[in-house]
Amino acid sequence: MRDLPKSQLGIDVGNDFEPKYITIRGKGDLLAKIRKEVKKADKVFLATDPDREGEAISWHLSKTLKLEDNNSSRITFNEITKNAVKASIKQARDIDMNLVDSQQTRRILDRMVGYSISPLLWDKVKRGLSAGRVQSVALRIICDRDEEITAFVSEEYWNLEGVFDVKGDKNPLTAKFSGYGSEKLIIRSQDELDHILKELENAKFKITEIKRGERQKKSPLPFITSTLQQEAAKNLNFSTSKTMRLAQQLYEGIDIKAHGTIGLITYLRTDSVRISEEADAVAREFINKNYGAAFVADKEKNKESSKKIQDAHEAIRPTYVDLTPVIVKDSLSRDQFRLYQLIWKRFIASRMQPAKYETISVKIEANGYRFVTSASKLIFDGYMSVYMAEEDEKQNNVMFKSLNEDTELILKEFNHSQHFTQPSAHYTEASLVKTLEELGIGRPSTYAPTITTILARRYVVKENKNLYVTELGEVVNNIMKQAFPSIVDVNFTANLESLLDRVEDGSVAWKTIVRNFYPDLEAAVSRAEESLEEIKIEDEKTDIICEECGSNMVIKYGPHGKFLACPGFPDCRNTKPYLEKIGVDCPLCGKDVVIRKTKKGRKYYGCENNPECVFMTWQKPSEQRCPKCNGIMVEKGMSLVCNNEKCGCIVVKN
Repeated sequence: MRDLPKSQLGIDVGNDFEPKYITIRGKGDLLAKIRKEVKKADKVFLATDPDREGEAISWHLSKTLKLEDNNSSRITFNEITKNAVKASIKQARDIDMNLVDSQQTRRILDRMVGYSISPLLWDKVKRGLSAGRVQSVALRIICDRDEEITAFVSEEYWNLEGVFDVKGDKNPLTAKFSGYGSEKLIIRSQDELDHILKELENAKFKITEIKRGERQKKSPLPFITSTLQQEAAKNLNFSTSKTMRLAQQLYEGIDIKAHGTIGLITYLRTDSVRISEEADAVAREFINKNYGAAFVADKEKNKESSKKIQDAHEAIRPTYVDLTPVIVKDSLSRDQFRLYQLIWKRFIASRMQPAKYETISVKIEANGYRFVTSASKLIFDGYMSVYMAEEDEKQNNVMFKSLNEDTELILKEFNHSQHFTQPSAHYTEASLVKTLEELGIGRPSTYAPTITTILARRYVVKENKNLYVTELGEVVNNIMKQAFPSIVDVNFTANLESLLDRVEDGSVAWKTIVRNFYPDLEAAVSRAEESLEEIKIEDEKTDIICEECGSNMVIKYGPHGKFLACPGFPDCRNTKPYLEKIGVDCPLCGKDVVIRKTKKGRKYYGCENNPECVFMTWQKPSEQRCPKCNGIMVEKGMSLVCNNEKCGCIVVKN
């Protein structure tokens, strides 16, 4: 209904940072209709979402509609069901100004950062750039991971397995090489492997230790916002924004055949795994009836509370456990059904007994060298009868019942294979959400919008689930790190989130945070006005001639990166893609290697003669050839690495 104005900062710095709110354009008619209804009503209940933002919306509504305290009340409910709504009316209260102030502080801080830094980037660098308090930190996290991957130098290692015939058992036993004596040993080369194999020639293999036992795999915790986003990405291939959109639909209510319109899940923005006593009891009764008493968990699952957790709402769960996915399937879209089924199964599983396994681990030695193997067999599926993760399905069920320390082992063969260590994986939406949560950056309601923003700005692109930084994203991140290091500092942003929590609990006044924050930001902007002059991207003249007017074309920087443009604009509007040469000849055809970008903006290196020449690499190639195989060398940190993994040659850069 109302917000800070788009055309200005909207915060009166000279008047102790008082915000200036205006009615959002286009909302006048809607407000007029609501005012008419308010006049007719004896009592107005403000029932916006049960979180900081919802509390702030109720406050804005009360101000805009000029509601008096005696004829309006704030109500909240975690689930949209008849009982929950009726109960909330009985517990009507005043608006919680601590919650309002916490949200207002976030909004003002974000406005200060965005409206102070974005115009500076626009003026000093190029048009189309912008910055934000949380999005800039998220961008930095992705950039840091990309730099780590680029600098990573893989190391060679070998896996060695012994396959044995077991006397008295028809199944062969496969054991992995573990080390020598009590020391763990990694095989680093073919020579080391050959030495070990030679030492084991004609050796007698003996079982030195057998351990049998049982282990339990605990049932999963019910979903919170971040874990729902992660599992929906992993199992359903949903983006964070899609997951939240579908969850919102399930929460608000869907017309279910023979039941009417029902909110199918509880509130979707939560960081607590707590479950109400009533819901817990109903779930246990359902499990007892449908699976048996042996499957009901002994007691309610609890998780140690973290200082980062607000614990304002329950975990995400179905509002009615007896509305099974099968019952509601025909009333839901395919994606709604898949998400509801995931939530329903996870919640029921969280109230069930752990899965139980029979286990065996075996140590085998020969000439001082040690091999190990282990196996497990599911003996009670517990929660896995409802909810099974990918890793739960991969189990080695060969238990070798007759095996003991006197069992004779006959070596059948050795299996060995060469491998290379791999860098950390690129972030996905799911893993970025997990990292943001672990670092205490943002809140359940901000994860999806933050990712949506950096994708929309084209700072980051998504390819096959992975997030890659674009050239534009690298430029913005480097500027932010140089000119505004505190804004993109992970610890600073996390500490600010904890301060917002203190505003919420009433221990810190919201203006205290703003008063301390703004002078530092203002000083940083002032310094940047000078320092950013040094990193301004000027139009670079090239020797490429414009076909339309004969001028030397210049390099410009737009929202999607560099391009060639005629300096005679607007009289001549000719533009073309800019292919930046890196001073290296193509190893396949001899022409220049240039920096190219995928359709989504991810940078790579390819031949200027593409598509006739197919050479490409994600890492920057070097003029220096591999001294071992004469192959292509690529830059990784301070080293040059052969692009042929089988070669594995590494040379320190001069």
